[in-house]
Amino acid sequence: MLTITSIKNGIVIDHIRAGLGIRMFYELGLDKADYTVALIMNATSTHMGRKDIIKIENNVDFDVTMLALIDPNVTVNVIEDEHIVRKVKPELPERVEDVIKCKNPRCITSVEKYIPQVFTLVNRELGQYRCQYCDEIYTVGKD
Repeated sequence: MLTITSIKNGIVIDHIRAGLGIRMFYELGLDKADYTVALIMNATSTHMGRKDIIKIENNVDFDVTMLALIDPNVTVNVIEDEHIVRKVKPELPERVEDVIKCKNPRCITSVEKYIPQVFTLVNRELGQYRCQYCDEIYTVGKD
């Protein structure tokens, strides 16, 4: 059995769907961190079956809405003196620019690289965004 100790001060990103932790790890630039970071993959969870967890032994500032674009069920716990002092449940933003890439090969953003990739939230419950240019639908967590 692998034992991961608690962190004294920092951030724990919990309830990441199994397999998505590595993507969050790289999106947050944690591969270049000069402080202690733990990526726990396929941890046993009573609610999810399997999940990923990221523990960061440092109070870093990052955009939690970006995490919701990878996995809308993620929870961010802020830790001080080994206790959770705040839980943040990120919400999907209404509009995102240059975060999601349009998959439609006929979309203007596929041809003209200088045009920003702009998506607007159309269904919060399903996590669906619509491309501003071609109306292609992108569903969060399906990519």
